[in-house]
Amino acid sequence: MTTDHEDDVPAPRRSIAVISHPDAGKSTLTEALALHAHAITRAGAVHGKAGRGGVVSDWQEIEQKRGISISSAALQLRFEDTVINLLDTPGHADFSEDTFRVLTAVDCAVMLLDAAKGLEPQTLKLFEVCRTRGVPVLTFVNKWDRPGKDALELCDELEQRIGLVAAPVTWPVGEAGNLQGLLDVRTGAVTTYHRAPGGATLAQEQHLAPDEAVEVLGDAVVDAVDQAGLLPAPDVESFLAGRTTPLMFGVALTNIGVRDLLESVLRFAPAPGPRVTADGDERPVDDPFSAVVFKVQAGMDRQHRDQVAFVRVVSGMFERGMAVVHAQTGRSFATKHAATVFGRDREIVETAFPGDVVGLVNATALAVGDTLYDPQGPPVRFPPMPAFPPEHFVAARPADPGRAKQFRKGISQLAHEGVVQLLVSPDRGDGEPILGAVGPLQFEVVAFRMEHEFNAPLRTQTLPYGLARLATDEDVTALAGARGVELVTRADGARLALMRDRWVLQALRRDRPTLTLPELLVGAA
Repeated sequence: MTTDHEDDVPAPRRSIAVISHPDAGKSTLTEALALHAHAITRAGAVHGKAGRGGVVSDWQEIEQKRGISISSAALQLRFEDTVINLLDTPGHADFSEDTFRVLTAVDCAVMLLDAAKGLEPQTLKLFEVCRTRGVPVLTFVNKWDRPGKDALELCDELEQRIGLVAAPVTWPVGEAGNLQGLLDVRTGAVTTYHRAPGGATLAQEQHLAPDEAVEVLGDAVVDAVDQAGLLPAPDVESFLAGRTTPLMFGVALTNIGVRDLLESVLRFAPAPGPRVTADGDERPVDDPFSAVVFKVQAGMDRQHRDQVAFVRVVSGMFERGMAVVHAQTGRSFATKHAATVFGRDREIVETAFPGDVVGLVNATALAVGDTLYDPQGPPVRFPPMPAFPPEHFVAARPADPGRAKQFRKGISQLAHEGVVQLLVSPDRGDGEPILGAVGPLQFEVVAFRMEHEFNAPLRTQTLPYGLARLATDEDVTALAGARGVELVTRADGARLALMRDRWVLQALRRDRPTLTLPELLVGAA
């Protein structure tokens, strides 16, 4: 745990998430940030190659086997005098729901772009989430050591496709694939790098004054200065307003440009501020303690099979052992087992402040979106976390009927974590529940974890549905005898109607004019 000052004055906080399309290098960048903040001594690689271990943030066995991030990871770093709460998120579209929830728990996002690919579909989706939630965005162009797009072309793409004006903090000296150094746009100085073998440790840096840089690197420096000069200088006001994005370049795998990113987080990212409550008011950061659960994860400790609820501290000071109120039930909740979570590793946390992420261990009563608050202060309840409409469905049953108890426990746990949505049909019963997901890769995660964590392998049958709608009491009556529709109840009690597609929906409404079947809105669960 990063410690604060002995006089209990908390160090400044920043809470950020890293977002991108799959394979842009999120986990690698997270590892490089941890290395620069001296939270680890050697950076891992996503596939554990070149003599490097696996990355700290991708701790699940299936993540290490597939080489992708599946769940969000929470890391706490200290850089200079600031504590940085860093949340690494899945990039794959199938896990958008987890990423969306993480973006409710941070104050700033780092958008990671592949130099060769620019803005990719999932990056665009995640940026729109940031824009909707008012989360300002820093941009880091990764993999500049490989052939890619022109730097100004990438800037045009940012402005034309998402309306963000690039405001460079650093600029590459040399085109993509021929990185000779990074220009500090504000000072004109250039940093060159000697890469450590495999990138497992920090690259050696050499700092060149402007005149010296031109003497050593020649016209490449002049070109970099001229290109960067075509764009505005970054400023905090336009960044927070969502008009500009401070722009940096580098190579996460070899730790190039990562320090510039950390410095920009300190310079631009906002400190934790008030959070809007469920009734539309704001909870100031100096109010008594309150926090919101944005993630629940089981299976992090193979020996104890416990459950960790990740909470973002919104206001006040958290002290381990304090009794808080669980707003959803009105009951007292003990916080004796509290820890910071670095990947899979834990360290007991005694105090935490607004912006910090705390893992509450054995918190089986807590669910995603729940609120905790100090009973000595005013009661508060924060809005529920978003739930995406499922688009893929399978019927599941235990491969071994003798493992039915373990099957039910595992499916219930994974639904509680938000890995899938649990739906029960009266025709199938709870022995063969329907699992709903945003993407089919979620079913792979369920199957893997059911077999390896709960010792309850399952069999699934893909169902011919691609659309779910809410079903009112009147809708349930009107749908009696309808073909191609299955009525189910979600774990939160909501009744849904499952059907193949919108064409089926249109036909149903034509034949049954009283049907409403409202859409499942994000955040409605």
